[in-house]
Amino acid sequence: MQKDLKALFDAEKGLDERSVNSLTKALEKSNLEGFDYIEFKQSLGKLQAMDMDQATAYKSAFITASTMGLTKEKLLKTAEHYKKVLFNEKQQFDQALQKQMEQRVESKRSEVEKMKKQVEEYKAKIIELEGKIAKAQSTIDHADEHIQAAREKIESTKVAFEATLQSILQEIDQDMTNINSLL
Repeated sequence: MQKDLKALFDAEKGLDERSVNSLTKALEKSNLEGFDYIEFKQSLGKLQAMDMDQATAYKSAFITASTMGLTKEKLLKTAEHYKKVLFNEKQQFDQALQKQMEQRVESKRSEVEKMKKQVEEYKAKIIELEGKIAKAQSTIDHADEHIQAAREKIESTKVAFEATLQSILQEIDQDMTNINSLL
């Protein structure tokens, strides 16, 4: 019966096959006992396939169905039943769709936000490292100047020390000479 139902609702309309299969399967599962809207729709489809005009096809299908106890009220009531089945399928589909949205879209969106924050942290670290690199490079660039200045200072200190030492040693030597000659 699945193929028949599929043909009833997808006849050359180019509908999505997966959706048609899912919805007609739900209709098949919920098919009521006896001659009802589904059987009426099948009869109608066969009559319309014989190029019968719509009004005649509806009337012919209904007359045949009425011999099996189908009334207009029962036909409309069972059509409502199948609409409810389809609306229930839509609710289930919407829930599944929402779950898929959360899993596939929202999780990706939060992953992107997380990565954006990570990129910002990386950029901040890069800026920090660039600062350290610039400082180190400046030290390297001015190293010769600093080395020369330090060398000159040490040399200057050495010269001053040597001069002071020589002066004090000369004074001690003079005192020793004076002690030996004068005392």
